[in-house]
Amino acid sequence: MKSYFSSIFGRSPVSPLQQHMAKVLACAEALLPLFKAVSEGDYNAVATAQQRVSDIEREADALKKELRDKLPHSMFMPFDRADFLELLRAQDRIANKSKDIAGLVLGRKMQLPEPLVDPFMDYLNRAIDASRQAKNTVDQLDELVETGFRGAEVEVVQEMLDKLDAIEHDTDRMQVQLRSLLQKLEPRIPPVDVMFLYQLIERVRSLADRAQQTGSRLQILMAR
Repeated sequence: MKSYFSSIFGRSPVSPLQQHMAKVLACAEALLPLFKAVSEGDYNAVATAQQRVSDIEREADALKKELRDKLPHSMFMPFDRADFLELLRAQDRIANKSKDIAGLVLGRKMQLPEPLVDPFMDYLNRAIDASRQAKNTVDQLDELVETGFRGAEVEVVQEMLDKLDAIEHDTDRMQVQLRSLLQKLEPRIPPVDVMFLYQLIERVRSLADRAQQTGSRLQILMAR
């Protein structure tokens, strides 16, 4: 039976989607050594780390294009094709935002004020946690397909999505705390640098938001 249906549906797009999400997560996680180099003032290492982020984003983009081009148009797909493509695009936005953050840091040769380093790294890690949790949920898609998007597996994934929402809410709270701390430091920092630090904080929040959007797109795919 499995062989019969495989011949109808062709190769499942679920595994390539999961591979794309793994590459997307790697792109986000590559921000960690970049900001470690920033905190150490090592801009040669920052440039190397930025190139690594860019390279991984390019690899993720190639996977996205290949999957999109080869995605079957068959009416026998176990999910709506448009919903699947929206999920793929949501994943892609995580990698794009990671590249955007890395480019901003290198382009401006940004520095983190010493009092901001530890809370910022906690904030960044929590934003990346959202991408990790998004990957965990996407990794369940093959199980969802096997169960016909019914039963206990749906409840398991919903709990994972709830956890993703909670992580994203954590980043909102941490963003408020960081902005408050930065406001107190403003008299000690050149105004232009202050402006870009606020932009950086916002872009990291957007990274978590895009991970949550990935979970939301998976939820829509499940619901139909």
